[in-house]
Amino acid sequence: MKRIIKKVAVLGSGIMGSRIACHFAGTGVEVLLLDMLSKDAGDNPNPLVRNKLVNDALQTALKSNPSPVYTADVAKKITTGNFTDNMKDIATADWVIEVVVERLDVKQQIFAQVEQYRKPGTLITSNTSGIPIHLMAENRSDDFKQHFCGTHFFNPPRYLRLLEIIPTPFTQKEVVDFLLQYGDLHLGKTTVLCKDTPAFIANRIGVYSIMSIFHIMQQQGLNIDEIDALTGPIIGRPKSATFRTADVVGIDTLVKVAKGVAENCPNDEANAIFKIPDWLEKMVQENKLGDKTGEGFFKKIKSSSGKDIQVINLQTGVYEARQKPKIASLDTAKPIEDLKERIKLLHNAADKAGNFYKSFHYALFSYISFRIPEISDELYRIDDAMKAGFGWEIGAFETWDLLGVAKTLHEMKQAGYKVASWVEEMLEAGKTSFYCLEKGKKKYYDISSKTYRFLPGEGSFIVLSNFTDGLIWKNNGCRLYDIGNDVAALEWSTKMNSIGSEVLEGIQKGISVAEEKFKGLIIANPGANFSAGANVGMIFMLAIEQEYDELDMAIRMFQNTMMRVRYSAVPVVSAPHGLALGGGCELNLHADKVCAAAETYIGLVELGVGLIPGGGGTKEFVLRAADELHKDEPEPNTLKERFLTIATAKVATSAFEAYQLGILRKDRDSVILNPDRRIAAAKKAVIDLFDAGYNMPVQRKDITVLGRSALGALLVGINSMKRAGYATEHDALVATKLAYVMCGGDLSAPTQVSEQYLLDLEREAFLSLCGEKKTLERIQSVLKTGKPVRN
Repeated sequence: MKRIIKKVAVLGSGIMGSRIACHFAGTGVEVLLLDMLSKDAGDNPNPLVRNKLVNDALQTALKSNPSPVYTADVAKKITTGNFTDNMKDIATADWVIEVVVERLDVKQQIFAQVEQYRKPGTLITSNTSGIPIHLMAENRSDDFKQHFCGTHFFNPPRYLRLLEIIPTPFTQKEVVDFLLQYGDLHLGKTTVLCKDTPAFIANRIGVYSIMSIFHIMQQQGLNIDEIDALTGPIIGRPKSATFRTADVVGIDTLVKVAKGVAENCPNDEANAIFKIPDWLEKMVQENKLGDKTGEGFFKKIKSSSGKDIQVINLQTGVYEARQKPKIASLDTAKPIEDLKERIKLLHNAADKAGNFYKSFHYALFSYISFRIPEISDELYRIDDAMKAGFGWEIGAFETWDLLGVAKTLHEMKQAGYKVASWVEEMLEAGKTSFYCLEKGKKKYYDISSKTYRFLPGEGSFIVLSNFTDGLIWKNNGCRLYDIGNDVAALEWSTKMNSIGSEVLEGIQKGISVAEEKFKGLIIANPGANFSAGANVGMIFMLAIEQEYDELDMAIRMFQNTMMRVRYSAVPVVSAPHGLALGGGCELNLHADKVCAAAETYIGLVELGVGLIPGGGGTKEFVLRAADELHKDEPEPNTLKERFLTIATAKVATSAFEAYQLGILRKDRDSVILNPDRRIAAAKKAVIDLFDAGYNMPVQRKDITVLGRSALGALLVGINSMKRAGYATEHDALVATKLAYVMCGGDLSAPTQVSEQYLLDLEREAFLSLCGEKKTLERIQSVLKTGKPVRN
């Protein structure tokens, strides 16, 4: 049957419930959020009094940072109520999600009420993280059981992409298939089918990983700072690494999950690893639970410099100053951009880092091998769960492949580690890896059939690096691929995916090749971010050495490349995600279409370093402002809004907010909730644009600039900000130059100008600011600390 979700009822407004409600509302769904009747309600009929508990919880969520909503107006889609007065209203919902306290008896009471009002066929799911799903379905009707399932969101639901789907023996296959697809397409999740086993997949493997690290740390005499340095971004894990993650999640939560596995999985061959160390038990007893109690493995203390972070000494229980680890192989690995190369180097290092990684990887590989088919029949689900739920850039089986399955297995046996028999059977059959590629599509080793099978929906999840057989061209930073269906794709890998000369060369080359042989070009990047902007290090070097001719040439090249993106004979579609700042934003402003991941943080931030957007960004904002002006009554309000967006270096906190800032175009650009689908969406967009009869646009010469009339108003505003102390002298200088460009210069009346006219003004202003001492101080500060100095 075709199932449409128009309204979702969320039962329980705690930390998870309120944020799940916000995420659904952010995707455009109407939400009913219910919780208990407020204690002080009595017979008071006022909804504000009766719903105080749920309303307060929702407001707390909306004020939290990071925000649980894509844009502020999302909250309008959420209606609140209480179980006493409003449980009947779930009859209008298409999906009911229970998110109450983690107690089976309480959940069963809620489900008994749900059965009174729920219309037959309505989806009903529980967000439990530990209670067996089948137990919650006991004593319920057949229709309830058939439509009941576990849906385990990870916190915070907007940002952590894992959604575990856990059916019972009674759940209809249609329901499971729908939830897997809906979570992927409409909620932007990596949906992972799990068996109804303790801690499901992600927490089972994730908590094992953490507990294993605790044991290795003690065995090898490592300290907390060393472990967090070894288990963070250096090997593709979150900045919070191990101990900071425990503080954020809650040490009591970690202990609870570990004890749950130890008690409920007596046959787990690694059961002893889940035994809580004495020092960890002591921390729980002393209420050192992490962020929720103000102290855990780390503690913030006030000092003369503000706040310092201290780390606990596990032997004494006393907090001490943190010490930067001195591990030679870590220093060697840091400059290496390629994560896979870093992991191989560190695993094989001949120091304490190498010893740690060998022990950690051997234990992890052994454990995951025995979890199949216990927690999942397919190995890729374990990798998906860890990447989406715990932020691992490379999954466990993928890491094993990277290090060499046979080679690592040999080392593991020598070190005394065992693996499940199916791994050895796979190798004996001549299959040397868990994954392989076929025509750009990924396959996984299927244990039951002993063959390689395509990952489900592989055509919708395009990874450009999988197309090594279709590599057309490359330079030091870029790679151009043929990804099939007459579409080319360009990606680059530089530090923070910044845009320098090699990237500009790649974009020009990609467009030229696409014009000659393809329907169009996609521009998308691997890594955590699309692009942090232009290579400011190069700009700083040229400015310091006063190489203004070369700097002028570099800016012209940037501008010309952006204009090439706009004015090419074939469609150019970008697919940004993460940070898309400065020059990265300008590239998207010039694309024929943008297929942006929902979590795209995009904006023109050049004012922060004392510059103006110099790659066509200022020009493009002027052009768009002119097109938005009332033809009969030109007024500066639209231009003022655009000016303020650049002048305050506003960055959209989501792709949806980018619409509001005028960076994305509602009539042309699209938001893709699941970032893994954005490249496939961009490929389809290229084909659609080409097949619809794409014609190269003509450069604009009809852009209305307002001259002195608007410039005067903007200068008054700039001076007011400076007098009020909101802007420094240098801020005012930069903003004045920006205003001059955006108004088209000191023109006596509104005038129509060309894009090139505006690009020339933009470049001249950019160059002049590169000669300012305070601008150079800001750029230097960014290069040294990552943040501009306020001068």
